[in-house]
Amino acid sequence: MRTYFLRERSACALIAMLVGLILCQPLMAQLAPETGEDPPAVEQNVPVEAGNAGEVEVPEEEAPGLDTGDNAWMLTSSALVLFMTAPGLAMFYSGLVRKKNVLGVMMQCLFLMGLMTVVWSLWGYTLCFGGSNPYFGDLEFLFMNNVQPAWDADLGEPVTPMHGTIPEYTFMLFQGMFFIITPALICGAFAERMKFSAMAVFSILWGTLVYCPLCHWVWDGGILAYGGADSLAGGALDFAGGTVVHISSGISALVCAMFVGKRLGFGHDDMRPHNLTYTTLGAAMLWVGWFGFNAGSAGAANGLASNAFAVTHFSAAAGAVAWSLMEWILRGKPSVLGCASGAVAGLVCITPAAGFVLPMPALVMGAAAGIVCYYSCAVLKQSMGYDDSLDAFGVHGVGGTLGAVLTGVFASRNVCGDLTGGEPIGLYEGGGVTLLIGQIVAVLVTIAFSVVATVILLKLIDVVIGLRVTQESEIRGLDISEHGEEGYIFS
Repeated sequence: MRTYFLRERSACALIAMLVGLILCQPLMAQLAPETGEDPPAVEQNVPVEAGNAGEVEVPEEEAPGLDTGDNAWMLTSSALVLFMTAPGLAMFYSGLVRKKNVLGVMMQCLFLMGLMTVVWSLWGYTLCFGGSNPYFGDLEFLFMNNVQPAWDADLGEPVTPMHGTIPEYTFMLFQGMFFIITPALICGAFAERMKFSAMAVFSILWGTLVYCPLCHWVWDGGILAYGGADSLAGGALDFAGGTVVHISSGISALVCAMFVGKRLGFGHDDMRPHNLTYTTLGAAMLWVGWFGFNAGSAGAANGLASNAFAVTHFSAAAGAVAWSLMEWILRGKPSVLGCASGAVAGLVCITPAAGFVLPMPALVMGAAAGIVCYYSCAVLKQSMGYDDSLDAFGVHGVGGTLGAVLTGVFASRNVCGDLTGGEPIGLYEGGGVTLLIGQIVAVLVTIAFSVVATVILLKLIDVVIGLRVTQESEIRGLDISEHGEEGYIFS
């Protein structure tokens, strides 16, 4: 009892240290000595006429065209985000299930890379980014119209539509990778027991009817976009998918886990992860891929991308350390699974804030995610009794919600002052509670919409084709019953 009491006190001390860091940072900034020197002038890359170095020729402003650096970065980021689904998520999830279901989980991730790409190319992209209606997208980009090159009779050559300094192609591809990974995250909640056919139909319907509206509301000037004319409570900041990706998938995952029911033998059979080496490698791949996920959301190879890259890394690091420390203090040993889960929790938490916060708050957010998500997976799930097989809700739903709310606390004009005309924006720097209220409203709208839509979709699919495999199939394992293959053959 005395040992447990000391561990609890140590955990409280850790949390108090984090709170102290938050409170002391403004004081430290005030105490920092001022040099009184003007910042060094930035050397401008402007052309100089040969033989007349004393005069600088200022180029005339031109309409923005293709920036090869921006395009290269965004294509790289697109590849990194796709890399997160497979092999990243495929390995992370497959290592956590029993060996009789390892191929089933990998197949879900790989198949969704194909299935959701087809949906995205046909109608998904236009429902997300077509038109200017605040509630739903139109058919502007249906079947890749206005995205693919088209013949210009006046110019006598094909013309590729542009999205700022990058082709519309590139923007479409980058956003499509988010459309792929989001339903794949949900698969962790019903792993080892849902029919493959039901998973495929659910992913199509959920992507079309849940993801697309949310994406349009947040990232295409809809009712949850920050500062929009039709925005609820002034809208919310979501840099790379706190609401669109993580809260929506995490909440839907919880609904799926409860609706489908527990795995056979849950609570008394041995359901330990069969291969934590897979999970560890998968977590590392997710960490690397997340740089494309967040820094790529800057839309260009610029300073904002650098900020997003830095805070993403810092938050992941703090999350890994915080979760490990919680286990070390409360259980006596830090686990590899805990460290991997903490890193992912930190990555999830910083996602909505990556383009709005500075590095020190990112450390605090990552540590908070490690602690809160550890509690949700180790305590909340057990007390509520639901079977979220791979903790999709505990990490993505809880971590995404925490990140969205803390964005309203830590958002800084030092990063996103262009959104506010230089005025403070987050609660932490004196911007008031306006943004925080907008963040909370966006979270509540996302949760309510995801719950209602997911329940309706699951009920419909259950009636038409059924959601769950038979008891015999579940006992044999989904590798054999659903795919006719085995992950491991040692003879």
